Amino acid sequence: MAGKIESYIYKELEKKKGLLFAVIDPMDHSSLEDAVNMAKNANQADADLILIGGSTGVQGEILDEVTKRIKESVNIPVVLFPGNIGTVTKYADAIYFMSLLNSRNPYWISGAQMLAAFQIKKYNVEPLSVGYSVVEPGGTVGWVGDVNLIPRSKPELAAATGLAAEYMGFKFFITDAGSNPKEGHIPLEMVKAVSSTISIPYIVAGGIKTPDEAKSIINAGASAIQVGTAFEKGKGSVEKIKRMVDAIRS
Repeated sequence: MAGKIESYIYKELEKKKGLLFAVIDPMDHSSLEDAVNMAKNANQADADLILIGGSTGVQGEILDEVTKRIKESVNIPVVLFPGNIGTVTKYADAIYFMSLLNSRNPYWISGAQMLAAFQIKKYNVEPLSVGYSVVEPGGTVGWVGDVNLIPRSKPELAAATGLAAEYMGFKFFITDAGSNPKEGHIPLEMVKAVSSTISIPYIVAGGIKTPDEAKSIINAGASAIQVGTAFEKGKGSVEKIKRMVDAIRS
């Protein structure tokens, strides 16, 4: 049976052409106040979800404080995007319970999940079953996760990974090019290959900077996009986020 946040995502997808998930890595903002303000702006701009997390350093008191303050400031779900077992807090609505499917290290496929499972249950944070894959160039997450990167020129490999995720029972599938790659977001050919192969919601992350890029990814078949870097360091005004939201809904 689908949980509250999972059901919310499904319902929003039925109503809208595409969804925008705003990613907030507290370590990439000049202060916690700036991170909270970005979340407020995303909420006001009609983003669908706030994701909190990062590949390094987002845990403990910092994670508790920023998640609590954001949760008190928005009326959309606040979901954790974990970089490791420390990225867990009781103040979130849900967590991406992710398996990094193309990691070479079994720790990132199932080990970390086992270690964090009881803590998530104790906190009563809803787990969202997510199959996660990293595409070239991969950035920090590719290095930290010891990933066998999917080549940008091989869309069929991303599609096969997504189909495997669906067959293994994951409820969502993500392809991520890493944070702010110079090559930009994954090729549209890859988005089309994945979206035409799987039937579970498909989320595209990494390198999406403009409303036109966001729109093209949704038109290629993605269910949702994740955007973080483009909204950081004072660049996440309500107007800018709203333009991206409007683009993917048009």
